[in-house]
Amino acid sequence: MAQRHEVTCVVPDGSDPDRRIDQIGGKVGSANGGPWSLQLDRAIAGIENGTWAFWTQGGGKAANVIVAVRPSGRKYLKTEADGIEPNNLLALPKCA
Repeated sequence: MAQRHEVTCVVPDGSDPDRRIDQIGGKVGSANGGPWSLQLDRAIAGIENGTWAFWTQGGGKAANVIVAVRPSGRKYLKTEADGIEPNNLLALPKCA
């Protein structure tokens, strides 16, 4: 069963025209209970192989983070459709 972690911050890729983020992070969930962060490709691999599941809050509702694929074949993370705009992940603060 995948370990579930709340995503509370992101590191955006400012040079990327499609706004793909570089990292996701959270306040708790690491082995010692402290802050954590993952490079985007590692987070995607963890979701795809069932190691991790991520979620975030938007408008007071939880939304699962999923892997999506652009027409170019490039993978990225987004949240399941929950009717909250802007995108839940892009609306999170930048990780410190």
